[in-house]
Amino acid sequence: MSDASPHAEAKPGASTASVEVNKAVCRRWIDDFNARDDEAEAGARSVDYVAYAPASIDADPMDSDGWVEMLGVFLTGFPDLQITVEDAAGDENAVAQRVHFEGTHTGVFQGLPPTNKRVSFGGIEFNRMVDGKVAEHWFHLDQVTMMQQLGLTVVPGPRLVPTLLADLVKKPFRRRSSK
Repeated sequence: MSDASPHAEAKPGASTASVEVNKAVCRRWIDDFNARDDEAEAGARSVDYVAYAPASIDADPMDSDGWVEMLGVFLTGFPDLQITVEDAAGDENAVAQRVHFEGTHTGVFQGLPPTNKRVSFGGIEFNRMVDGKVAEHWFHLDQVTMMQQLGLTVVPGPRLVPTLLADLVKKPFRRRSSK
């Protein structure tokens, strides 16, 4: 991440110091995760911390205990998982970060036995900050890329299959009507 990034600029009226402190807290939070320093990682979260994952991971908001449990699922499957901050933007109340994940699938992950394949994929996170701590955390991961790298093919769900079949049936008729 480059501190010279145009995205790093504070909004008019925002305290540049508080913006930089918030960005540093979020970066240190990831560094603490990478170091597997559970106490320091927990210290970056507020007492009433809430996390929001993509629905495919967990549809319900997670408190700190739920967050730790979800991290445990990832670390069981990818014990060497590392996250890198690629870019960050923020103001006195929030920090958004573009992050990159890398790890090796050497443990069971969501029921999938180890493939010993290395994954590398991106993500986006948004952190609402209160008193120098992360109070709310939203994140999205490129799960399609991760699953493809594990050798899994994404199959359309049952609600999509009828739509795909209907499109295939209609396709010959569209060609005739366009002539």
